[in-house]
Amino acid sequence: MTRSTFKLFKTILFLAIHFNVSGEEAVKIKRLTSPVEFDGIPKEAAWESLDLFALTMHKPNYGTQPSEKSDVRIGYDNEFLWIGASLLMNDASKIFSVTKKRDEMLFDYDAFGIVLDTYNDNENGLAFYTAPTGLRTDYTISNDASGEGGGPGGPSFMNFSWNTFWDVKTSRDDKGWYVEMRIPFSSLKFKSDNDIATIGVIISRNISANNETDSYPAIDPKYGFMAVNKPSLAQTVEIEGARPTKPIYISPYVLAGYSRDWSLNEEETDYVMEDNPQYNAGVDIKYNINSNLTLDLTANTDFAQVEADDQQVNLTRYSLFFPEKRKFFQERSSSFDFSLGGEADNLFYSRNIGIADGYPIRIYGGARLTGRLGKWDMGFLDMQTAEHEETPGENFGVFRLRRQVINQNSYIGGIATSRIGMNGDQNLAYGVDGIFRLFGDDYLNVKWSQTYDSKIGNKMNSLNPSFILVDWERRSEEGFGYKLNYTYSGLEFNPGVGFVMRGGVQGLNGHLMYGWIPGENSKLFNYNINVRGERYTRLEDGNLESMRVSPGFEVNTKKGIHSEVSLEFQEEGVLEDFQLSDSIIIYAGNYSFIGSEIMLGTSQARKISIMGEANIGQFYDGNRFGFRAEPVFNVSSSLNLSANYEFNAIRFPERETNNSLNIHSVNLKALYMFSTKFSATLLLQYVNTEDELITNFRLRYNPREGNDFYLVFNDYRGISGSYTIPESPKFFNKTVMVKYIHTFIL
Repeated sequence: MTRSTFKLFKTILFLAIHFNVSGEEAVKIKRLTSPVEFDGIPKEAAWESLDLFALTMHKPNYGTQPSEKSDVRIGYDNEFLWIGASLLMNDASKIFSVTKKRDEMLFDYDAFGIVLDTYNDNENGLAFYTAPTGLRTDYTISNDASGEGGGPGGPSFMNFSWNTFWDVKTSRDDKGWYVEMRIPFSSLKFKSDNDIATIGVIISRNISANNETDSYPAIDPKYGFMAVNKPSLAQTVEIEGARPTKPIYISPYVLAGYSRDWSLNEEETDYVMEDNPQYNAGVDIKYNINSNLTLDLTANTDFAQVEADDQQVNLTRYSLFFPEKRKFFQERSSSFDFSLGGEADNLFYSRNIGIADGYPIRIYGGARLTGRLGKWDMGFLDMQTAEHEETPGENFGVFRLRRQVINQNSYIGGIATSRIGMNGDQNLAYGVDGIFRLFGDDYLNVKWSQTYDSKIGNKMNSLNPSFILVDWERRSEEGFGYKLNYTYSGLEFNPGVGFVMRGGVQGLNGHLMYGWIPGENSKLFNYNINVRGERYTRLEDGNLESMRVSPGFEVNTKKGIHSEVSLEFQEEGVLEDFQLSDSIIIYAGNYSFIGSEIMLGTSQARKISIMGEANIGQFYDGNRFGFRAEPVFNVSSSLNLSANYEFNAIRFPERETNNSLNIHSVNLKALYMFSTKFSATLLLQYVNTEDELITNFRLRYNPREGNDFYLVFNDYRGISGSYTIPESPKFFNKTVMVKYIHTFIL
């Protein structure tokens, strides 16, 4: 380490220590003095004995009194954390309740919920929300609800696929609606000190009629759209004498199904039919070793009931990212997170396990241990897959450690991953990272990682198998904000259990912005001007890989309307030809082009809402016009209809042939909710350039957490079958599957 580097490191430590804001005095949660009748009506004397948690308006007018009265109280007994809320309305007919869906995203709907930072680490949280219909939405939060990227499953730092054991009941009358929640301590991992558990709490209520969110504690909207999900802004509370039980959850499943496939023969002269009856069984076991550690075991793991992936249109030369939807990989998934920057790059990407080229591979079983050891957050995972065609049986492993240092918002950690094939192939990765809150809202994020691949035999004393990231950002949407990131991804950096969209490059990316929150007298909630940019060069030859500069303007109104407009100046250095379709190729070379984009969205707190975007401009050696529309029709609290239509018209006027491409992508979804426990989903997807129509129907009955019955039907077919040689069959695959899971609690 050079002397100048050492001085810089000392300066960072000084800033991080001396500018840290220490936590406020903890609020003591009272124990219930008498039983509660769990009926969704918090009227018992037991509730009256608990302290009131007063809410403050978070938006649209921060710091003012809420427009409607809320009576929120929290207590506990030997088994549960209890939350009771009376959510009154001057006009109860304005309550907007249009869904009974499990894990509905309730950003704009009437809703009530609580975020619990159970380790009080100011970074990770568990969220429990409900709506007037009594639905249950639970999700995990990581990275202090900060970051970019994500996908159809939501933001990358929010995991809506995670489920745990808890209950909620609601009721309503002409004065408002009411909530009783009970969350078992066995579902919350926390560390007790002298028999006192210290956790962070955020309470929030949405009032859709006023596009309003109220919160406890008071949370400044300058921290962004996800501010009420940030564990670092939580109120610290203490619970004395909470001793969670240590139940064992045993969840066997049985599965039966039938599929028919049509595939080309070896000569590719005709299609051959194959019928495949399917029978399977397996088991998952969960054991809370103590209040800090949970062990999960799985045997013959199956994910037949998982929702289908949303089809995506790829107009780049890089790989697409699909979010993880399999339940086993969801619990405390943030424990394994080692982000490599970018939209979704990570040293651990669980979809590498049990999936190859989009097809499932049998998982024999595995184990996972998550929780806290002393001051260290830890996660350990080991899974074994079967051999599949040319893919050998493989063992996947990951071990992750993190802990707080310096102040309440700073961490250091390390990770190691392995992918070992039964044929002797090995891929190993390891890394260290740290995130430091320097002062105010400024954070420094640093990462270093290396990989070893036996197929390459790379040398570990070079930068070729290495990854380096240094990131400085100010996390605020009011006033001056910024983010500056340097990334180095070596030519031989290849995490076998990870996801890297673009490797063998180094460069800078970031943004500058200035934002305003005009206050109570304005119709605007906030707005900002911004400039985003990136520039990457290839390590292979030192030439440009990609460069973008995009100035823009963004505005949000107090009625829930969101809009953005931006210009984009782009340069691309294409090293190798890549295809947009079977007939359209982007040839190797250097390109410069300019485009523009506009986005517009309305509040979802309406019967009909829409999100859309349009772009127009140059595109490599041609031009592009595209738009995307996502209408949502909330027909009733039982029926929801939605669509996603994307159109791209790409033209290359200087090419003599193959100079035109129209891409249509259609996604239609219907959800019928018989109750909060019984639902049916129909999904149809079509992309004309792939000539694929995919239909997925899923019926789910969930009488209680851990008990599920699924009926799944999948249909995959081409559209232009009679125009192909050989002539395509009417369909390529049809599958019918039933699955039942039953959880025994010992």
